[in-house]
Amino acid sequence: MHRKHIALSFALILSSFFVQAQNKYTLSGTISEASSNETLIGVTVAFPDLKTGVTTNEYGFYSITLPEGEYDITVSYLGFQDIRETVTLNTNIKKDFSLSEETEQLEEVVVTDDAERLDIRKPQMSVNTLAVQTIKQIPVVLGEADVIKSLLLLPGVTNAGEASSGFNVRGGAADQNLILLDEATVFNSSHLFGFFSVFNPDAIKDVKLFKGGIPARYGGRVSSVLEIFQKEGNSKELKVNGGIGAAASRLLVEGPITKDRTAFLVGGRASYAHLFLPLFDVDNKAYFFDLNTKFNHKINERNNIYLSGYFGRDLFSINDSFVNTYGNAVGNFRWNHLFSDKLFSNLSLIYSDYFYGLELDFVGFEWDSGIQNFNLKYDLKNYVSDKLQLNFGMHNIYYVFNPGKIKPNSPDSGIVEDQLTKKYANENAVYMDVEHKLTENLSVNYGLRVSQFNRFGQDEFFVYENDNPVLFDPFTLVYREAEPIDTINPGRSGTLKKFVNLEPRVSLSYNFKGKSSIKASYTRLAQYLHLLSNTSSPTPLDVWTPSGPFIEPQLLNQYAIGYFKNIQGGKFSFETEAFYKDIENRIDYIDGANLIANNAIEQVILNGEARAYGIELLLRKNEGRLKGWLAYTLSKSEQRTPGRTPTFDNGRSNLETGINLGEWYNTPFDKTHDLALYGSYDLNERWNFNANFIFQTGQPTNYPVGQFEFQGLVVPFYGLRNKERLPDYHRLDISATLKPKRKISKTFQSEWVFSIYNVYNRKNAASINFRQNQDTGRNEAIRTSIFGIIPAITYNFKF
Repeated sequence: MHRKHIALSFALILSSFFVQAQNKYTLSGTISEASSNETLIGVTVAFPDLKTGVTTNEYGFYSITLPEGEYDITVSYLGFQDIRETVTLNTNIKKDFSLSEETEQLEEVVVTDDAERLDIRKPQMSVNTLAVQTIKQIPVVLGEADVIKSLLLLPGVTNAGEASSGFNVRGGAADQNLILLDEATVFNSSHLFGFFSVFNPDAIKDVKLFKGGIPARYGGRVSSVLEIFQKEGNSKELKVNGGIGAAASRLLVEGPITKDRTAFLVGGRASYAHLFLPLFDVDNKAYFFDLNTKFNHKINERNNIYLSGYFGRDLFSINDSFVNTYGNAVGNFRWNHLFSDKLFSNLSLIYSDYFYGLELDFVGFEWDSGIQNFNLKYDLKNYVSDKLQLNFGMHNIYYVFNPGKIKPNSPDSGIVEDQLTKKYANENAVYMDVEHKLTENLSVNYGLRVSQFNRFGQDEFFVYENDNPVLFDPFTLVYREAEPIDTINPGRSGTLKKFVNLEPRVSLSYNFKGKSSIKASYTRLAQYLHLLSNTSSPTPLDVWTPSGPFIEPQLLNQYAIGYFKNIQGGKFSFETEAFYKDIENRIDYIDGANLIANNAIEQVILNGEARAYGIELLLRKNEGRLKGWLAYTLSKSEQRTPGRTPTFDNGRSNLETGINLGEWYNTPFDKTHDLALYGSYDLNERWNFNANFIFQTGQPTNYPVGQFEFQGLVVPFYGLRNKERLPDYHRLDISATLKPKRKISKTFQSEWVFSIYNVYNRKNAASINFRQNQDTGRNEAIRTSIFGIIPAITYNFKF
């Protein structure tokens, strides 16, 4: 009897388990904008009674599995009317939602859900999202809305100053940022050497910056991931919008090919300030243009395809004797497939190219260089339950590096055509990422990425004695280039060096009654590509090179902990994070290194290390007529390259001094204090005012500490690296947006944007140079500034 009782009890428990499992059902679907069918990223589908929910992925898809029952649900997204419905789950349900904009709502309506807020319940931390509308409102130079310039108002994000390329995150270099446009890598994010970014805000749907706690699906850079998605195109009706500004104009057209099924988007932008230079008897030119395209087609309920592309070019010339051309070209074909209401997949075929060209007519040659990659990427997401989601996939990237090719541009130039040795590599990875809600208050993300990098053979490869391409002279204490002892031709079929790295990630969140939370994360990343640049800001002339026999991959360990709180029901929010990161194998250069057209770059590079640490604060006001934020970062960014293992010369040890005597020194992107204040005020339906103020500690630099005379010439000499600083940087920008009166029935909408950059005309130093005064014979410092006060007017329209 006892055995029968145990068996019966076991059977009842087992049957109860299966009944419970069978009584769980899945609600899934796609959420889009009602007026255009544009899918929306990050829409919240909440179940208030269960205190659970889910957000849409990069393609507007959501899925959640719950026990059988009747539930109230709320679908909410910034700038759109909430949808509240009751759903009865007694079978699997596919339910799509279309959200309508709130522009026609009464003034009393208050938006309480903000896509720019960080969800305090989720373990994701060190991430910032900017709405496109916010980006368009932030005042910038010459009135052109700019994604990169907007990011500089966030904590932990800086750059090398006005008109500088790229951006720096948590004390990292610009080349340590992975920039993705529709999943394709963008190698140079700047137009006109940093005056503008390559991203047309009219064509952008979503902008997200990961500074830490980076999910396992991303890899290849050790500082941050900037993920940008383009709009898909309006599949309901033809729409046109654009703008005419002081320096550039833009136009975007989108519409259906087959209504509610197939759509296209084409956007163009170009600058034209150079057209006015001949009026001032100036023959120089400096302009850019770019093109954004996208095509999407809904095959059926389970399959969608997308084809997107970007092409941009910059041209700078001086009297046609010096012509510089550079730019990006990317393309991506994607196939979304829904295996079931729980399993979503995306297959991508991606091409990316960065080109740099230089023509020196007075010398008689042309110079081309660049980098290309071909990427196959497959990602899957399994919505196991409302408490467990799995992300997994793989990617494979093939690289071609062109360090440079020189050729004559005329028969009598005297230049001999020469191609620097091309380099080839392949990077592949597999990953698994888990989003796990352990309890009502504790959530965790954990994952692992396994990456492999193969440096393939090349036509010519230099061999050095003792495998040492950089020699140290113990008598002069100077590093110098080693002479190759042989040249081999391994060919592209061989492998020069192979690297394999495990990259674990984990982040967790413990929330207190949904009002505040504590979060922590650990991230390990590997970066196999290096940007060769000895300037504080990347330039188009900089060249990318792969890891290999003499250049090790950069390896990051980052730790972060933070506190997050919603105040007054979300009217205000407060975020603070402390971080520490160390990077192995950060490349450094010997004194006097020549990086341009160098066919043996390993002769001037040493492997060092870097570290950065600090604390970030972000206080937001999310509701009301006045919105904005205050961001502050206190941080330190350093680098060092100690001497290598002692060498032996005739039995005697030669201890190397390293770079900067092996001591830590400030990186060019070390900013002790970084303060940004942004505010937006809606006066009424017609007028909106915006302002931002920025203060940063001056950029590290080198000043001469003395001088000596040699053969009648006065020669300055410098102390330790980056020991001095430029003066502190600060400025105030303001703008006002006027929307002319219009009838609600009219389809044409327009606005005027009046802006003033650098209101109080601060002459911020881009550099300080020293020279001898011809009259007094004394040395003097000369400050070089890029911008003073700049007013601008922009006219925007759409219909």
